Amino acid sequence: MWAPHDVHAVSSSSSSSITQRREIYTVWMKSLVFNGNGCTIYDSDGRIVYRVDNYDCKCSAEVFLMDHSGKTLLKILRKKLRLFGQWEGHRCCGADGEGEEPWFRVQKACGSLRRSQSSEACTVRVGCGTCFKIDGWAHKSEYRIKSMDGEVVAGVKRKQTTNGVVLGEDVLSLVVEPSVDHLLIMGLVVVCGLINHCM
Repeated sequence: MWAPHDVHAVSSSSSSSITQRREIYTVWMKSLVFNGNGCTIYDSDGRIVYRVDNYDCKCSAEVFLMDHSGKTLLKILRKKLRLFGQWEGHRCCGADGEGEEPWFRVQKACGSLRRSQSSEACTVRVGCGTCFKIDGWAHKSEYRIKSMDGEVVAGVKRKQTTNGVVLGEDVLSLVVEPSVDHLLIMGLVVVCGLINHCM
């Protein structure tokens, strides 16, 4: 079983989830809870920054993205529609509170469209304005999150060691470009994991 060299959590910080430099994370599609489902996200120093521990079955209709200490940051809900799958991300504002309106919505394309590698798999709407798309869905371990003008804001692919060895499908490298909200990207990565039945 793979695990990072250092699993010490990052100390508490009030810093923004937007930085001015490119950040690289490791996404391990495993929960830290024994027999649980979820994922654990590490920074470039091998420290835990985000995690999902789903005690229910895989692909639950409700999951929570937490920081290293277990504080809930996002609640992600699946909405059942006839032809399209949809997920909503709600910011968690307090100990038990959450935003009434979704912070973001992810809309999955219908099954016939998803069979084409060139088609976008999902569209993302943040609030009432900003839109993104997620493509590369034919490769479960490799996809990109783009702005509507085609700029790549984040990308996921299989992680490689420094000497070029490709790790298992459950160990991913996530690159987030500067001036992008990392919490939003983490929420979208969790949704992708749910769609691909990885957690």
